[in-house]
Amino acid sequence: MSKTIMIQGTTSDAGKTTLVAALCRILKNRGVSVVPFKPQNMALNSAVTEDGGEIGRAQALQAQAAGLKPHTDMNPILIKPTSDTKAQIIVHGKAVNDMDAVVYHDYKQHAMNAVLESYRRLQNQYDVIVVEGAGSPAEINLRDRDIANMGFAEAVDCPVIIIADIDRGGVFAHLVGTLDLLSASEQKRVIGFVINRFRGDLSLLQSGLDWLEQKTGKPVLGVIPYVQGLKLDAEDSLDKKGRKNSRAKVRIAVLALPRISNHNDFDALRFNPEIDFTWVGPEHAIPAGDLIIIPGSKNVCADLQFLRDQGWDSAIAKHLRYGGKLMGVCGGFQMLGDAITDPHAIESAMGEIKGLGYFAMNTILKPEKILRQQKGFLWDKSTQVAGYEIHCGISHGAALNKPTCYFEQEGALVHDGAISDDNQILGTYLHGLFDSADATQKILKWVGVELDSLVAMDELRERELERLAREVETVLNMDWLCH
Repeated sequence: MSKTIMIQGTTSDAGKTTLVAALCRILKNRGVSVVPFKPQNMALNSAVTEDGGEIGRAQALQAQAAGLKPHTDMNPILIKPTSDTKAQIIVHGKAVNDMDAVVYHDYKQHAMNAVLESYRRLQNQYDVIVVEGAGSPAEINLRDRDIANMGFAEAVDCPVIIIADIDRGGVFAHLVGTLDLLSASEQKRVIGFVINRFRGDLSLLQSGLDWLEQKTGKPVLGVIPYVQGLKLDAEDSLDKKGRKNSRAKVRIAVLALPRISNHNDFDALRFNPEIDFTWVGPEHAIPAGDLIIIPGSKNVCADLQFLRDQGWDSAIAKHLRYGGKLMGVCGGFQMLGDAITDPHAIESAMGEIKGLGYFAMNTILKPEKILRQQKGFLWDKSTQVAGYEIHCGISHGAALNKPTCYFEQEGALVHDGAISDDNQILGTYLHGLFDSADATQKILKWVGVELDSLVAMDELRERELERLAREVETVLNMDWLCH
């Protein structure tokens, strides 16, 4: 019989994702058959699985930590917000419908059935299931029909560890308050606490730990130090830290759109010390630079209007007049065409919006989402690329006759993306393009620069997962594994 442990947090970004990844790598290194599981995830960062579905990007990272290929059973319910009131609901990797909060609340029983189906399948395959909760289990308004936190833990009768972030302050209030808001049965299944992101001398914290254990009757299972410079995929929150370097060889700005999706696409650029990397947020001007990137979006029409409202369209035009380069990825690529049409109101009720007009291309959003892992080559047909497509839009037009990528499909090479005739603008549907060092170097040569060192993301993730596992294993009491 497999063993299940669930990690819940006092808040979002408390460290649940990171702790689950660490546990998966620790157990894998000990020879344990382990799998990550998140019943319900709300995120715009997703990954395409080999079985042709999509899951949260964090679960793909945790799968790598466990030495596994990502699978839809690892994240059976994925919620992708399209606006402040509606979201696309994805069940077992496939989009079922757009729902507001009221409708989804009524749908939760169906969602729980899907969650339990996936959980049972994993039970039959792995020795340990490490489950990640969502947000906080103490959100009173979300407790009815909960499937993400204690509702799931109660349904499968698993123990729970609660993690809190001491770096943001109020850690003891967070832990005591969270525990106090749980029911008696829920409190009983909490086996202990983990304190995350601690800086300084642990001896100065000891009196607080003693008080916490006396107050709650729950042990502190570990105090995880602040791991400096940890370079792992964020679940959803956009880390707006750029990299300012006066000695950088190239300056890149990425537009932080309101519904930006898959911002992890640019981690290889953000982590490179030879790149001056900037996220351009609302009310900020696009700085002078070499390359502007328009990223993917979960609401392309609305985000394109936002781009115009910020005056970024004029800034982009000026950037191009002065010889700068422009790149669009997925939704950003769609924005570079003549028009985007959404006749089925898949993402918004706008219907149609005029594009930026840089490519002779029109895009129509269709109900059937394209979810494909891809391998192929850049325009030179020699530089290898790999990644995935995840989009509703289908693009047509003469611009596509000069592609950015060629994908290998059924023994043939099919076109993807477009390159402008003046060679200043490039677009692609491929997510994960920069994860390959060779592909990154080729694109930067197109920009006009060659770097001395490049970041290969898979290798970097492996090094960082091992570093994280060492840090956590040193300080974490893992007696729960033996009970």
